Amino acid sequence: MTSKDEHYLGNPLLKKANQSIEWEEEQLLEYKKCMDDPHYFISKYIKIVSLDKGLIPFDMYSFQKEMLKTFHEERFTICKLPRQSGKSTIMVSYLLHYALFNPNVNIAILANKASTARDLLGRLQLAYENLPKWLQQGVLSWNKGSLELENGSKILAASTSASAVRGSSFNIIFLDEFAFVPSTIGEQFFSSVYPTISSGKSTKVIIVSTPMGMNMFYKLWNDAVHKRNSYVPIEVHWTEVPGRDEKWKEQTIANTSEQQFASEFECEFLGSTNTLINAAKLRNLSYVEPLQKSAGLSVYEKPIKDHTYFITADVARGTKNDSSAFICFDVTTVPYKIVAVFKDNEIKPLLFPQKINQVARAYNHAYVLTEVNDIGQQVADTLHFELEYDNLVMCYMRGRAGQIMGGGFSGTKGQLGVRTTKAVKKIGCSNMKQVIENDKIIVQDFEIINELSTFIIKGNQFEAEQGANDDLVMCIVLMSWAMDQKYFKELTDVNIRANMLKEQQKQIDNEMTPFGFVDDGVNDPNDIDEYGTKWSPVKIRDYESDW
Repeated sequence: MTSKDEHYLGNPLLKKANQSIEWEEEQLLEYKKCMDDPHYFISKYIKIVSLDKGLIPFDMYSFQKEMLKTFHEERFTICKLPRQSGKSTIMVSYLLHYALFNPNVNIAILANKASTARDLLGRLQLAYENLPKWLQQGVLSWNKGSLELENGSKILAASTSASAVRGSSFNIIFLDEFAFVPSTIGEQFFSSVYPTISSGKSTKVIIVSTPMGMNMFYKLWNDAVHKRNSYVPIEVHWTEVPGRDEKWKEQTIANTSEQQFASEFECEFLGSTNTLINAAKLRNLSYVEPLQKSAGLSVYEKPIKDHTYFITADVARGTKNDSSAFICFDVTTVPYKIVAVFKDNEIKPLLFPQKINQVARAYNHAYVLTEVNDIGQQVADTLHFELEYDNLVMCYMRGRAGQIMGGGFSGTKGQLGVRTTKAVKKIGCSNMKQVIENDKIIVQDFEIINELSTFIIKGNQFEAEQGANDDLVMCIVLMSWAMDQKYFKELTDVNIRANMLKEQQKQIDNEMTPFGFVDDGVNDPNDIDEYGTKWSPVKIRDYESDW
């Protein structure tokens, strides 16, 4: 019998630190056996709470034994499991073994919510309290969000974020339900934590989740399956969980839905419901790794001589709520290819034109179509007047017919770029659905696929699902709108384009000759298009009048 002085904070289930213990020979042999064999330790000493039976020994399923073996032998593991399969129980059991029998280790339990992480730590603490005292390490601290043992081992529970582990080194990082972590946070986490992971030769990362769309977890899993990263994939089908059969499946679907069952129990990587792009098509989209990636720019194909390129750009304020983005397309032949992608949620509007200018000049002086809503006009003006990029696409108002792309000499009711009106977005979204589903544009960028999986039809609107982004998708929407324009067809036709260039050069040579204009509806006093969008044109500036 132990005295109260030997208890941690009066808890009779916890051993206080710095307490001497008299070992029996049998206990020493048992301790060593537990240390060497996590399977033996968990099977004999870990207890869990059953809803029906209360506190009972943990009797592992076959797939849990295989998971445990992989956790112990491999550094990097990623698990795709159905809901309510006991994935958390086997995880906390292994983490407890690791903390007990490895001195001075740091363990992070991270989940999509801090409350979920603390609940997992609570399960670990419950298992610890039910260990024999001679198996326990003395407790130095015991809180809802962390604990520290006298062997120097520490366990932290927090939400998955870059700040959760920044500045610390961890021996094991366990990521629970990583598919439910927003992609932006997931990316920031890995960019922040990877240096701490790679710094040690034995550091472990264990990712366990049920799928939830085509996000960071989807990418890591897919890369693991195709051996593009160091993670060992473990997949468990719902039929491997005892007690689940076809009758159970029918009952579950009756109480939920087929789509929910496919996602949560079949573990399919489904996007949101009511996505603009057909769900079957989304599942068949596959991404490739870029040739190079730096500072928000992913390059999939280097410029090819005599090829024609077209860039569409979506402008943000640089406030981290959304991103400035552009996509460079090779439009030489159909299907068009995405050759470069840029996305950055911190770049300022003043710097964004320089990035566009750099890429556009590299890709054979690509045609550039920028969105000019709000501050987008500033980006277009900077490109044209300050950076002297002259291959910007202009748009003009044709009364109730709406906007059209033009070549630059169609009158004063025009602007550098396109306004994303309701009409433009509606036409662009409709065309995007057709060109992607019919493989007229080849999508192989992960971020784009991710955004498409959450780009939904909501009433008469097309928008990103709450909490998701559509910056890259809007670049494809603008591209899809442009593809339907007569002027785009002229730009991408080699013979017509050559004649246009000759004509433009002739006009430049004769710049002293006044331009004549044809009444083509530009001066129509009706400045509201058929969708009710008011058109407030910007008069095109020129160097003689403005400089």
